[in-house]
Amino acid sequence: MATAKKLSEQIELAEKEIRQQENRLKELRQQYKSQESKERTHRLIERGAILESLIDGAITFTNEQIKMFLIQTVQSDSAQKILNQFKMQPGEDTGEKSETEQVTLDEN
Repeated sequence: MATAKKLSEQIELAEKEIRQQENRLKELRQQYKSQESKERTHRLIERGAILESLIDGAITFTNEQIKMFLIQTVQSDSAQKILNQFKMQPGEDTGEKSETEQVTLDEN
């Protein structure tokens, strides 16, 4: 009988540990989701700021006008060439102008 009681206590202890680990896993998943959301929000704000800094008077345009501008710009042949180069050579933003940016700026 003592052995059965001992096994029962070990089972209860193991079940308690499982519940604790499941709760910890849930917390970690929530933290991960929250961090991803913060990073996305930061990225969107930063890119919006870049857009507004490059388009003179951007604040006066509607969201639909900005969207149409970006659609037409991104679909241009020159933009597609630049984007394809970026895809072939992904890298970190070092703050320095890449050859692609320099060539594009020189063309304008």
